[in-house]
Amino acid sequence: MDLRQYGTSLDTGKELSYRFIAYLTGLLLAFESMLLLACCCVSMLYGESDLMSFIASCGICLSASIMLLVYGRKKASAPSRYETYIVVALSWVFYTVFGMIPYLLGGFIPNITDAFFETMSGFTTTGATILDNIESMPHGILFWRSLTQWIGGLGIVCFTIVLLPGFGVSSQMLYLSEATGVTHSKICPKTRVMARYIIMVYAMLTAIESALLKAGGMSLFDAVCHSMTTTATGGFSTKQESIAYWHSPYIEYVVSLFMLLSAINFSLYIVAFKNQWKQFHKNAELKWFASSVGFLTIIITAALVMNNGYDVEEAFRKSLFQVATCHTSCGFATDDYILWPPFTWMLLIFAMLSGGCTGSTSGGVKNLRLIIIANCIRNQFRQILHPRAVLSVKVGTLFDNKLVTMVLVFFATYMSVAFIGWTLLMAFGVGVTEAMSTVISAMGNVGPGLGSFGPAFSWAALPDAAKWILSSLMLIGRLEIFGFLLIFYPSTWKGSWS
Repeated sequence: MDLRQYGTSLDTGKELSYRFIAYLTGLLLAFESMLLLACCCVSMLYGESDLMSFIASCGICLSASIMLLVYGRKKASAPSRYETYIVVALSWVFYTVFGMIPYLLGGFIPNITDAFFETMSGFTTTGATILDNIESMPHGILFWRSLTQWIGGLGIVCFTIVLLPGFGVSSQMLYLSEATGVTHSKICPKTRVMARYIIMVYAMLTAIESALLKAGGMSLFDAVCHSMTTTATGGFSTKQESIAYWHSPYIEYVVSLFMLLSAINFSLYIVAFKNQWKQFHKNAELKWFASSVGFLTIIITAALVMNNGYDVEEAFRKSLFQVATCHTSCGFATDDYILWPPFTWMLLIFAMLSGGCTGSTSGGVKNLRLIIIANCIRNQFRQILHPRAVLSVKVGTLFDNKLVTMVLVFFATYMSVAFIGWTLLMAFGVGVTEAMSTVISAMGNVGPGLGSFGPAFSWAALPDAAKWILSSLMLIGRLEIFGFLLIFYPSTWKGSWS
């Protein structure tokens, strides 16, 4: 999300239009009903018991969409920024509520708390699961889990802007209200065209990985599902053992590569396709990200060779995969890193916090923010030595003081929310290590944690209260904190931020 948006003058005095909120939410739910219909087709193809659950869910979602569209048909000519932020935040909640219906109706996840948690984990691409019997699920349900992550990876609004008409002049505000990152590259003058280019890159990565995984021994269904959750950096698998199920170095290397490719700013691919390779190679955030992945992989590889008796190739492959899955917030697993030297856990926690690049499908704080913070720390030392110097923050381009302040506020708020979540989970009986790791994992949309909720375990044993807290943290992390917390700010609902 472009943090500069919050510093603009928005006090227009315009009364909030609930009809417009209903109309846009109805359009978004219409798109979700299309997704549920696609899962009906998968269920019909395999002839399994989840077909009626998806048919009923599609009908319920479509009915809600029609009611909202009818109520909002006399909408105003254009929404204000207040309304777009409300729509984006509420749409993720509504998508989760309607998205959990197939689990409940079919009895696949009979508990409302667990069904909400699983669905929120899907749409926010967190990848944490409460399922302990994934292979027993019908193909339609497994496809729905993967599809929720594929749609959530780029964003609900991004797909809806391209596929459904009716957004008009609100498209840009809606897109910016959902898109993550510090800044936005204006690669195309029209938001719909820009979203279309990004989805094309996204689909291309998914298709290429599907072909490579199929060539590596996966079934077509497994290859497609894992490709969707890899490019979304989500981590849901069709197997309880995740990628480790196949015991294939080839598959591990392919998934590692595409996790890293999916964590790169998608706009860089577009400028590369336009033969502007210089921007790709000189991107400071990409260099930071690649250096971090390389450094952590080398350190952990050496630790596994010296402490765990791995041979060099296996140690490199396991460390690369786990660094990639944590650094990109994907959440797949090929090894139980809880059995690794404890200091490597902290390196992986750092990777979870860092996340990938802005404008990608990955979660976390984002590397560009870390570069800005590192520059601020360096400038502070320089300021002490040269009190009269006028210092600026430059990462490829010069950042103004307002944006730098916003980044620092974001990081402080991020850590504050994590501390509050950590404390609340401990209050509900979760251990210190487990509480810390699950909170960081949920906010970074990563998936696995430490201790009893590491890569070898599901999160089913968490108390219900902890699951609701972590579900909220997943959404807070996905919408980059302020995009979600704004709906709790009273002035938002008054149509003025004063």
